Amino acid sequence: MRVHTTGLRERTPLLDVRRAASMLPYPRVAIVVPKFGQTAVARNRIKRRLRELVRRELLPGLAAADVVVRAVPSSYRATFVELEAAMRSVAARLTGQATAAP
Repeated sequence: MRVHTTGLRERTPLLDVRRAASMLPYPRVAIVVPKFGQTAVARNRIKRRLRELVRRELLPGLAAADVVVRAVPSSYRATFVELEAAMRSVAARLTGQATAAP
């Protein structure tokens, strides 16, 4: 709840990400995938994809922080490559790196 109310918000067409400072010495990430009227199979596919992308793209450069990654309805129609591009964009903004042009 604290991350939702006080966290910095980063948005892409596929993801809504909030970050707040943490008193712990390591980052924590939560992934939220609402149903949006989709099947359990589709929801679990998005969760698996986001878990992998957080592990590969976000965690390596993230300092001690609490992060909530929330899928938006358009993420159900996105391919893995599109989700990867969105996660890279968010990771670059959260870690303070310049976003590279595609």
